[in-house]
Amino acid sequence: MGREERFPVWEAALGAGVAAAFAAGLVGVYLSMPDSDYSFLKLPRNLEELQILTGHLENYTSDYTLQVLVGYCAVYIFMQTFMIPGTIFMSLLAGALFGQLRGVALVVFAATAGASSCYFLSKMIGKPLVFSLWPDKLSFFQKQVAKRREKLLNYILFLRVTPTLPNTFINLASPIVDVPYHTFLLGTLIGLIPAAYVTVRAGIALGELTSLSDLYDTQSIALLFLIGVVSVTPALLGKDEAQEKPLEMAVGTS
Repeated sequence: MGREERFPVWEAALGAGVAAAFAAGLVGVYLSMPDSDYSFLKLPRNLEELQILTGHLENYTSDYTLQVLVGYCAVYIFMQTFMIPGTIFMSLLAGALFGQLRGVALVVFAATAGASSCYFLSKMIGKPLVFSLWPDKLSFFQKQVAKRREKLLNYILFLRVTPTLPNTFINLASPIVDVPYHTFLLGTLIGLIPAAYVTVRAGIALGELTSLSDLYDTQSIALLFLIGVVSVTPALLGKDEAQEKPLEMAVGTS
């Protein structure tokens, strides 16, 4: 039996170890908090549950800032790593608890760390999952990465800023289509800032939100697409220049 056919035992064990490490961190945070009723601690699935969670956590954030920060980061990174939906509520929570500047920094850090963790997990054991779930998207992404290899950072920035491809897919598929980690990291770190800013700003006024559609007004969407177009322009110009060079050489030799 070849190596590719063997069950990836150590890779699966590593994934389980990552999950156990997050669980241990959360248990440590829980044990260091004062005795109280923590039945409100659950992942919010809608704005109403998020508002209830925020109301309770505001009482602890000022006195137990470190515990709340560690718990927040552990939950956010865990959700990103294992593709658990709902990180948008976590971004709103950051704005409600920590304000604009600290909230954006916290979301960008946690989202980038979670995306990186997902990248390496997918690099080890994610190929069958991505091939089975998104075969067409994977083929499209692979072709786009190959065409934009010289300006790949700009393309990753474009994808992060605009909703062209889901972030979960980008995290999982990037190592499979040979996006280098340093490019993935930098593109993710910078590219997530605009959306984090919009979401965290909305979280500051969490009580005024009635639905998630209120997050992105026309101005915010236009701004995100403008940033995306600016980020991908160097890649498009580079492609045009590459196409023109063979033509110039042919004309010069004729």
